Amino acid sequence: MTTHRVVSREEWIGARRQHLAREKELTRLRDQLSRERRDLPWVKVDKPYAFDGPNGQESLADLFEGRSQLIVQHFMFDPSWEEGCKSCSFWVDNFDGVTVHLNHRDVTFVLVSRATIATLEAYRRRMGWRVKWVSSLHTDFNRDYHVSFRPEELERAQAYYNYETRSFPVPEAPGLSVFAKDADGAIYHTYSCYARGLDMLNGAYHLLDLVPKGRDEAGLSSTMAWLRHHDRYEDEPLIPA
Repeated sequence: MTTHRVVSREEWIGARRQHLAREKELTRLRDQLSRERRDLPWVKVDKPYAFDGPNGQESLADLFEGRSQLIVQHFMFDPSWEEGCKSCSFWVDNFDGVTVHLNHRDVTFVLVSRATIATLEAYRRRMGWRVKWVSSLHTDFNRDYHVSFRPEELERAQAYYNYETRSFPVPEAPGLSVFAKDADGAIYHTYSCYARGLDMLNGAYHLLDLVPKGRDEAGLSSTMAWLRHHDRYEDEPLIPA
């Protein structure tokens, strides 16, 4: 921080304009990718799924809540775990307040995990989230969308994740899937992303990317070793101003 190059305001403006050109290039590329993403072919979802919700059993169609577009966050929460994944929780902290805005653009957002609905509801209350959460414990939904793995797949490094067969350290993985429902009630899978593909959805990371230290994760034992559930930071002192 203290050894960073310091220049005059005029030189800074010049450097900033050069970087702005690169930012605009990225913006145009992102717009192009977004158009291409929307133009991807769809797959019809014929398999029935029955989720356990806070008010009883719900189908995939029910999760749309009368809207035509559905975003599902595949939240890592194995039935044997005592609490949800801290990284997935970090993402939900970014999503929870925007669902009302999504609803007004014909989009429903829901979390889906394999833990029991009672466990999910208790954790949701602990986190103070308002977002809807359902359990896929008694369906093939997680496996069909490649975010849950059998023990033998983990042992043989044959977990299919992010469109390739690979090793994976735990039985649950993060992801996000998008579905559309037409006027006749047919449902289609339109998109899924995993791993670093989820980065673009985390507003806090984008804010950290703006500051001089960035994400400041380079010297850590793992990329997100600094991260805590948001109610666990009280156990550690704040970084001094």
